[in-house]
Amino acid sequence: MKTILNEDLKLFDEKLRTLRKNKNISQEKFAEITELDRTYISGLERGLRNPSFLIIKKLASALNVNPSELF
Repeated sequence: MKTILNEDLKLFDEKLRTLRKNKNISQEKFAEITELDRTYISGLERGLRNPSFLIIKKLASALNVNPSELF
């Protein structure tokens, strides 16, 4: 189970980072937009954080995508 979770987080973090970079948004600016700490954004993008559903919705909204596009 732990391996599956790690793989899922890796897919999520890669997608989040790609979408953010494609919109030319720095981690600092993204943190400002989402009202999250920049270190939290960094942790998400490195697979160190497991975001809640509400955080996923906040991230998707900031990127102007559906939450499902983060997976």
